[in-house]
Amino acid sequence: MIRIEDISHVRFAAPDLDLMSGFLETFGLSRAAGAPDRLFFRGAGTAPFVHVTERGEAGFKALGLRAESPADLETLARETGATVEALDAPGGGQVVRLTDPDGNLVEVVAGQTQVEPLPLAAVTPWNTADSRPRQRQVKRTGAGPAQVLRLGHAVLDVSDFRASERWYKDRFGFLTSDEIRLGPDFALGAFLRCDRGTTLTDHHTLFLLQNPKGPGFNHAAFEVRDLDDLMRGHAHLKASGATPQWGVGRHILGSQVFDYWFDPFGHPLEHWTDGDLFTAEDPPAINGPQELLGVQWGQAFPQPGF
Repeated sequence: MIRIEDISHVRFAAPDLDLMSGFLETFGLSRAAGAPDRLFFRGAGTAPFVHVTERGEAGFKALGLRAESPADLETLARETGATVEALDAPGGGQVVRLTDPDGNLVEVVAGQTQVEPLPLAAVTPWNTADSRPRQRQVKRTGAGPAQVLRLGHAVLDVSDFRASERWYKDRFGFLTSDEIRLGPDFALGAFLRCDRGTTLTDHHTLFLLQNPKGPGFNHAAFEVRDLDDLMRGHAHLKASGATPQWGVGRHILGSQVFDYWFDPFGHPLEHWTDGDLFTAEDPPAINGPQELLGVQWGQAFPQPGF
């Protein structure tokens, strides 16, 4: 029906908003706005918010996707029978709310007012054996949280991969980057990216994974500036007493350097940097669980299941 241009936000509920707020600041997000029963957090980029927490029983509440224009929302509403509503959130805009095959709420937004980027610390260049641009200058990364720029992708566990894949592709124009197969006739999941034509886009904006334990939220991933920033954030989270999940390492599929942590209510959130970029012309690939769970270097996949 339409082609979304990116992920917008993830929304959760938590019984203790102060506890969640403290963790998100330690994770590297910045408070955007709030009310007695809702928290909005942003990255350093231009999106007005990327993470929402409302007061309530802990759990995942919604996936947000960003359409290219309000006209796309009208198309989506007309073809699905949904309604276009005003978005009561920082940046305003409009939203269409749909429910996917597993009952997940999908909030498709458009027309938001973007915000000024937050200032970023200066980055000194890397010296390598091939290039030494940093001369007569020391490198100091400093201490503190990572500088989260943006929300990059989300992963959902699904009950029927093919049904969910068809639902998301038919409505939002997703393309397959890598399909995960257990055999010639059974696909376990796929990394899906936005169709932006000749414009480069992330290797994946959404990953759908068929999980024998049932559907649910798997994780959300936030881009940080570079490897130094990711490692600084790792040290800061560790010192804060946050609970690690997996990392640091470099994925095979997508190629990102990754670092996964649990928020105080058990939702996994990832820091990542240096991911692959594709256009609509790049064909899909087929891989297996070993590529999905393997690393090029770093900490091995934790057992049991991810």
